[in-house]
Amino acid sequence: MSDRGLYIARINRVIDHIDAHLDEPLDLAALAAVAHFSPWHFHRLFQALTGETLADRVRRRRLEVAAGRLLATPAVAALTIALDVGFGSAEVFTRAFKAHFGVTPSAWRRGAWHEHAQRHRAQLRKIHQDRRKAHQAVIEAFAEDRIAWPEVGHGDPQGASTMKIELKTLPDIHVAYLRHVGPYGDPGISQLWQRFDRWCAQRGLAGPGRLLLGVSQDSPDITAPDRCRYDACVEVDAGFRPEGEVGVQALAGGRYACARYRGTALQIHEAWMAMFGRWLPDSGYLADDRPCLELYDDGAGVDPKTGAFSCLLCVPLKAA
Repeated sequence: MSDRGLYIARINRVIDHIDAHLDEPLDLAALAAVAHFSPWHFHRLFQALTGETLADRVRRRRLEVAAGRLLATPAVAALTIALDVGFGSAEVFTRAFKAHFGVTPSAWRRGAWHEHAQRHRAQLRKIHQDRRKAHQAVIEAFAEDRIAWPEVGHGDPQGASTMKIELKTLPDIHVAYLRHVGPYGDPGISQLWQRFDRWCAQRGLAGPGRLLLGVSQDSPDITAPDRCRYDACVEVDAGFRPEGEVGVQALAGGRYACARYRGTALQIHEAWMAMFGRWLPDSGYLADDRPCLELYDDGAGVDPKTGAFSCLLCVPLKAA
């Protein structure tokens, strides 16, 4: 593994630590210790590899998580949410929120978030259109991978048209992961899976009976497309150690709304939007802070004729 891969792994460890400790002090010295770098080197390395300063990253994640909670928990006071993600006062939170999203937290809650989400959705549609040819080339190569993704005849891709929702309680899962940062639906995610498949095969982690997962760490309606994180994951024992660019994380279990998806990589974003836009508002549930999951079980595979694949799309839930 190259030095760059090792550096990326350490940066990812810090990014995961930030998300898990938003309510705590996240100063340079503490985060540099998580990465096992000196503060002087870590500050410069973080900005070079992520494109944002450490302080900007911490502020952005606090605001994005707060923005999601303002919508998901309408009965909780904005000040409570602000304090829970590390802001010291309502005034500081409101100023930072307006500077980032262009509206106050109360206006966001009253519906201003729709305009922000629509801008992001328009950006994603354009990205998907612009990269359609590149995506098809990647899918054709992906369909030839028979190690983790056997040939399966799914027939015509169905996308979001026939999905049926089933409530499931999933256990905590310990996984090894490889991360992609960029728009959801980007061909780079399929390329990520190809890289991860080879890594899994070399270590005996591929084949029947091994659970694979795709984890969407961010909400594309809130986080800018080029900042969204997607993790290709494989279930491993709790004692598995990080290796090079591949990190480890624990995915929290709990209640999920799951739907069997059969379609292409270009259609999967539409399927997610259908679950959030059509099913969730009438379900009696709220979306939880846990990330959304794609579960690739023994029925997963790629149809070489259409590029369609199958997985379970799982939205984390909590009581309304």
